[in-house]
Amino acid sequence: MTVYYFAIASQDFLLHEEPLEEVLRERTNHYKSIQKIIDFWIVTNPTFIHAPEMVNVKKQLAKPSVAILSYNRQFIEWIKLRFGFVLIGQFESPSTAIKDALKSD
Repeated sequence: MTVYYFAIASQDFLLHEEPLEEVLRERTNHYKSIQKIIDFWIVTNPTFIHAPEMVNVKKQLAKPSVAILSYNRQFIEWIKLRFGFVLIGQFESPSTAIKDALKSD
């Protein structure tokens, strides 16, 4: 099983009210400069929030959502500090099923 950490919020908030694109572009450039493989993704309308264990997260999302996923817990915690109004958490997924977990609706 692989552990994925996430930060999730409404699309309006993360995509339109906050400089998410700029933050992720800077992180991508930093990773390239230190030759680190990108370990985060942005997913609109993520399907993992429909899992039974995500019921409390789903209840708090009244609008279409966007998630930032990563293997790196510290990166997700930094995203929480940077953007504030995001929910964070984690889930486990078998490595063969990750495409389904990351897939958008």
